[in-house]
Amino acid sequence: MQVLDLKETLDRLYHTYDIHHISSDPLVLVHGFKRPEDQEVAGLIAAVFAYGRVGQIQKTVRTILDRMDGSPCAFIRGFDPRKDAERFHGIVHRFNDETDILCLILGIKKALKKYGSIKNLFLKGYDSGHEDIGEALSAFVERFLNMDYSPILGKKALPKDAGVRFLFPSPKNRSACKRLNMYLRWMVRRDDGLDLGLWREVSPSKLVIPLDTHLFRISARIGLTRRRSPDWETAREVTRNLRILDPSDPVKYDFALARLGILKQCTKKRDLKQCEVCPLYRICSYERCGLKDPVRKQG
Repeated sequence: MQVLDLKETLDRLYHTYDIHHISSDPLVLVHGFKRPEDQEVAGLIAAVFAYGRVGQIQKTVRTILDRMDGSPCAFIRGFDPRKDAERFHGIVHRFNDETDILCLILGIKKALKKYGSIKNLFLKGYDSGHEDIGEALSAFVERFLNMDYSPILGKKALPKDAGVRFLFPSPKNRSACKRLNMYLRWMVRRDDGLDLGLWREVSPSKLVIPLDTHLFRISARIGLTRRRSPDWETAREVTRNLRILDPSDPVKYDFALARLGILKQCTKKRDLKQCEVCPLYRICSYERCGLKDPVRKQG
């Protein structure tokens, strides 16, 4: 496959799945806030709970945000577990319960108090000389999880099995960090109206693709990776290949590619009728290999 063919196809997909398809994404809830400080806080809450079915994700995030009196940032700055914990009683999102939600809120509060903003916490570990945001993200996660959570848990340190740890995976543990990379995309990318572009100090060229199993499958089929598992190094490999297509904004294709999985246009199992109408069919190895799964063919 020629790079030009890949770029033309992905550029066409990028222009097809734009902000008009945002209703299928938790980012739509973040756009509901107008003040940057609220978007930054609401964005982190929306991103870390972005696992599972789209409808359930939006329901959980909306429920949490609706209990913050119209301003997530102001609410969290004034958050008092003794009187505010009851607001979140009974909220559960798959693996995470109300205790994890309270730890998340408390962690954000402490970050705002110590650093002034979530952005400033992230910038503590950011170096524009690095290839990507990997080291900065690892430092961000470490600092966030090392906050004092005793007002919620009765002890400062988070237990190893604390549910809030699931919300903050780290590149150091080889996780692809899909949800946190998505949050960074929202905060950093600008100019097309989809993402918010609040963090001007971070270059979009340093972002890493928010890789999950669906995007991993699609990336393998169109030749963006030959690796066998959706881990951190795979996310970096996919990003490096996308950087060839657009060095200044490699993850601009993420939203559009993710729609193919979310809207079930790219299915896990081969389906000739479905594949033939897929926007990526012309560059997909399913088409070139007689609809045999390229991931299984790798040695």
